[in-house]
Amino acid sequence: MNKISAPVNGTTAILTNVTLFSELVNRIMTRPAHLPGIGVFHGFSGYGKTFSAIYAAHRTRAYYLEVGESWTKAKFVRQLLIELGRDPRGTVADMVELAIQALAMTPGRPLIIDEADWIVKRGYIETVRELHDKSGTPIILIGEELLPSKIAALSERTHNRVLDWVPAQPADIQDASALARLYAPDVEIGRDLLEHLVAKSGGRIRRICVNIERIRSEAAVEDWTSVDLEEWGQRALYSGQQPARRAA
Repeated sequence: MNKISAPVNGTTAILTNVTLFSELVNRIMTRPAHLPGIGVFHGFSGYGKTFSAIYAAHRTRAYYLEVGESWTKAKFVRQLLIELGRDPRGTVADMVELAIQALAMTPGRPLIIDEADWIVKRGYIETVRELHDKSGTPIILIGEELLPSKIAALSERTHNRVLDWVPAQPADIQDASALARLYAPDVEIGRDLLEHLVAKSGGRIRRICVNIERIRSEAAVEDWTSVDLEEWGQRALYSGQQPARRAA
């Protein structure tokens, strides 16, 4: 059985998108002063974008904000001030100024905004641009695959402030190996089964984790310490597809 390895650090698997996102944050933070300081990390649901952002936030002491679908501009600014350790007060304009002042006082700490699609949809992406322009803070926006085109359609000025657009990548066998070592350390999963698992999961991190747990649970029942594709046989793996309608 051929087991492959990938780096795992403590309780965190260093996945492809963790590395890509960390590199983006580093480029934005170390850019020359005359260059814009917004980065965009975009990709399909399940690629591990939020996982990557939280990992980078811990390493860089970044401010981190996950936008809700129902958030208005006022709600966004209030939550940002809370994240910045400031008391939200006054009008929306007053709170934006408070946020700019707070961000400007900590230039070494980037601001990561997750689920940024909602900001664009609700029409206050220009507020993000204002925060960037007036504070000089590096800002990284995270969103779905079409986030770049949404920003371009709504705000050319924000689009022009983007230093780098980085697409999240589907998970590969190295990522699956790292996750298997993290979540099923007592089971040696063969390369052929990992390849099958990645294909079934469509490169989605969440689905890969579900399938690793299926393998771990089955290994516990069967008393396996190792398993490859032949041993796994015809047992089902989760693909995310809805079940077919049953006949009446």
